[in-house]
Amino acid sequence: MFGFAVVAMAPALIISRMISPRKRSNPVKFLPMECGQVPSGEGRTHFMMQYYPYILMFVIFDVMAIFLYAWGSALLELPKSATLPMIGFLAIMFGAMAFALYQSGRRNIW
Repeated sequence: MFGFAVVAMAPALIISRMISPRKRSNPVKFLPMECGQVPSGEGRTHFMMQYYPYILMFVIFDVMAIFLYAWGSALLELPKSATLPMIGFLAIMFGAMAFALYQSGRRNIW
């Protein structure tokens, strides 16, 4: 597998090296930019952990919506025994949702 990866990536690396520009005609062109502007300040900032529970809730609802849509669109063709695993899935997802809501109430972790 590693050999295949090397063989597959070698042409891409060699071709990009061959067609890349060699000289630096304009030093401003090669500066790191932020949306076309010269960056200012530090590159690393403090991440606000107060939004962490809401990120968790979004991920939970996102995954839940994907699986519920697939389950709901095939509901009439599924056997009745497929309902129990879906209830288990919803229990796990609502447990994660309850944990995210619990985390949003804990202000001492921020």
